[in-house]
Amino acid sequence: MAKRRRKLSKDYEKLISKSEREVELYIAKINDIDDDDIRTEYTIAFSAVKSKLDYIKSAYTSIGYNEDSDTLMLLYQESLKNFISEYEI
Repeated sequence: MAKRRRKLSKDYEKLISKSEREVELYIAKINDIDDDDIRTEYTIAFSAVKSKLDYIKSAYTSIGYNEDSDTLMLLYQESLKNFISEYEI
């Protein structure tokens, strides 16, 4: 039996790429914090956002674009908004 090809989406790939750049920017901003305690607190808080994006990337790589992809991206974007509003960076 032939293996099903994963469905790809150029728009979703662009969204993932944009999200990766956002994560890199916030990680750089967090690493620029001088106070070790605050930097550690921000790093721990931001790890939830980063892990959501990592999951999105791995799911897209292995499965492709599916009905859950948009929901996962919305969850990532919501967690990023929550981080930004909670932690002034």
